[in-house]
Amino acid sequence: MARPNPNEVTKIGVIGTGVIGGGWALHFLRMGMEVVAYDPGPNAKEKLMSMIENVWPTIEKLGLREGASIENLHFVSSLEDMVLRVQVIQENTPERLGAKRALFAELDRITPPDVVIISSTSGFPMTEMAVDLQEQPERFVVGHPFNPPYLMPFCEVCGGERTSQDVVDWTAEFYEAMEKQVAKMDKELPGFIGNRLQEAIWREALYMVKNKECTVEDIDKAIIHGMGLRWAIMGHCLTFHLGGGQGGMEYLLDHFEDSLDAPWTRLKAPELTQELKDDMVQGCLNQANGASIDELVQERDDCLIRIMQTLNEYRTEKGIKR
Repeated sequence: MARPNPNEVTKIGVIGTGVIGGGWALHFLRMGMEVVAYDPGPNAKEKLMSMIENVWPTIEKLGLREGASIENLHFVSSLEDMVLRVQVIQENTPERLGAKRALFAELDRITPPDVVIISSTSGFPMTEMAVDLQEQPERFVVGHPFNPPYLMPFCEVCGGERTSQDVVDWTAEFYEAMEKQVAKMDKELPGFIGNRLQEAIWREALYMVKNKECTVEDIDKAIIHGMGLRWAIMGHCLTFHLGGGQGGMEYLLDHFEDSLDAPWTRLKAPELTQELKDDMVQGCLNQANGASIDELVQERDDCLIRIMQTLNEYRTEKGIKR
């Protein structure tokens, strides 16, 4: 089976059908694709179907491509069955390096040679996961989404030392055909782009709660009603460009150069004491105000759709490409 053009893929395999894998399955179903899913976990099929049934009304709000249907999902009982039926594979197994290495070695052995194998890993470089590959390591690549994959329109693509550039380019084009904004990375970096940025904020948040400097609610208010509103429009760097006034980023960098050495950040992770864990958990429960996880997911998804629709309408009207 020859590798199809990125915009002509119609059948995709999804390995691991938890939060991320299930989210990918939903996204690909929305794109009108046939999804062949495999997960050896207990009651995996039932859990996936429950997730799909709960989220499908949200998927319909986003708009369905021609042919999109839950009926296009097929759950199989073996890797061997899955790999022979698909044109590309999205792997979403737990973040355990040894297990991923073993799985990739098996996929390398049994998967037809033209099938690209993409990992959703959130932190492992492909070079570390691909050490045991003997057949075709050049077709293994990272495609890291943001959660939930069926909604967030961003994906990071990064190859390993033995990944071919053709596969990196093919994967980026495939995701773009699947309506994703793609960051195609030139070098491997643990955590990639988004998670490294999130981790810096996360560690600062943990320190502020640990030191009783503010509450969990205060931290989230600062993001929701402060920088988060700006980030949805322009991102961090372009926002700071505006912070320099008419002088832009050049003025801002010159103006704040000395303060960059100020001890504002504490990037080494704090010890997760029981007290800190309790404070973080209680702070989140306070914010949830009795809402269940499913209710919070619905709120998040509905609001994200409205924000994205508003931004798309404005940018289309103004001819802005960003």
